[in-house]
Amino acid sequence: MSVNDPLRVFDGIVAKIRLDGAASGPLAGTTFVAKDLYDVSGCRTGAGNPDWERTHEPATQTAPAIVRLLDAGASLIGKSCSDELAFSLDGVNVHYGTPLNPRFPDRLPGGSSSGSASAVAAGLADFALGTDTSGSVRVPASYCELYGFRPSHGAVPATGVVPLAPSFDTVGWLARDAAMLGRAGRVLLGQAGRASGTGGRFEKLWVVEDAFDFLDPSHRPGLRTAVSSVRKAFGDVRHVRLTDDALGRWLATFNALKQWEAWRVHGDWIRAVNPHFAANIRQNFEAAARVTDAERESASLERERLLDSLRPYLTDDACLCLPSAWAVAPFKTAPAAELAANRIKDLTLCSIAGLARAPQVSVPTAADPAIGLSFVAAFGQDLRLLELAESLTAVVGA
Repeated sequence: MSVNDPLRVFDGIVAKIRLDGAASGPLAGTTFVAKDLYDVSGCRTGAGNPDWERTHEPATQTAPAIVRLLDAGASLIGKSCSDELAFSLDGVNVHYGTPLNPRFPDRLPGGSSSGSASAVAAGLADFALGTDTSGSVRVPASYCELYGFRPSHGAVPATGVVPLAPSFDTVGWLARDAAMLGRAGRVLLGQAGRASGTGGRFEKLWVVEDAFDFLDPSHRPGLRTAVSSVRKAFGDVRHVRLTDDALGRWLATFNALKQWEAWRVHGDWIRAVNPHFAANIRQNFEAAARVTDAERESASLERERLLDSLRPYLTDDACLCLPSAWAVAPFKTAPAAELAANRIKDLTLCSIAGLARAPQVSVPTAADPAIGLSFVAAFGQDLRLLELAESLTAVVGA
C-alpha cells in the first residue's frame, strides 16, 4: 500500500506470507502476523525501509520466535509494517503508509509495531509479534485498545530479529483479549505446558504517582477509576513516587544508552548506504551519533542508581501500576512538533521497564477516552504477569 493511498486504510500488512503451523498444539488453528523485523527463511526482511531491504540478502533461517509459534500450531499469514528500523513510536511510515487504527480511524496506531497492532485490532489475525525496545508494543496496544506484552529482557530469543538497541530489545506480542495474549505468551516463553495459576498472585500493588502526573489531565479521572477497580485483586495497594523530577532522569538515562547502542548497531550501514529516512528517523540517528562513550558510561552508572531506588518496589510479590501512554493516539494530521512532544512523554513512561529489563503488560480499560493501564513486575515474573492480565479482564471493564 502506498503512502499516497487517499483513504489511509492500509491494514498494516506489507507482505502476505503463508506458513502453516503444526496440525496440533496449544495454538492450533490460530493465525498471527510478524513485524517486518523478523526473519523468515527465503524472504528479505524490510525493517520498514526499502534501502534496508535492498541491501540485505534473503534470510537463510526463520527467527526462533516464529518457529516456536509455528511448532505450537499457529500459522503465519503476513509480515506487518514497522516504523523504520523501529526507531519511532508514531506508527507512520513514509514508504509504506500509516497503518489503520481500527478503533480510532482518524488517529495514529502507534509504533513501531504499528502494522502488528493494526492487523490484530482489525481482526485479520488472532495475535501478532512486535518488538519493544522503548515502548513499541506497549504504546500501540494503548492506542488501539489491545493487550500488549513486553517480556523480561532475553526471556524470548531475539535471534533473527533486526536489532535497534540489543540490551533493550525484546520480542513482544499483542492480542485482542487476555486469554489469547496468555496462550501466545506461554509458547513464546517456552512454558506452553504450564498450568495457569501456579505462580501465585501478586499481593502488593504500587501505584506510581509520578507516572500518573504525566497523564493528560482529561484522562486522569477515567484511568483513576480503572485503578480503583483493580485494587480488589491485591492485598496491599500503596501510592508511591519513584523520583522527585517527574521521571526526567529515567528518560535521560534510557535515551543515552539506547541511542549509543543504536548508532553502534546501524551507524556503519547508514554511512555506507545513506538511506532515505523520514525526517524524524534521520534526526533520531543523528542524535544517536552524537552520544559519546563518556556519556554512555555516565548513563550506565545512573542506571544502577535508579535501579537501586526501584528494587524495594519490584519484589517477587509486587508490581507497579502506571499508564501505558500519556494520552490517546495523536491525530493523523498532528504536526511534527506535536508528535515529537508526544513521543517524549510516552518514552518517559516506558523507560522504567526498559531500564529495569522488566516485563510489562498493557491492559485496555473502559476509561473514556480509552487509554491502557500497565503493570510492571520484577525481572522473570512474566508468567505471573500474564496471569494477572487474565484475572483482571472482568474488573477493568475492557
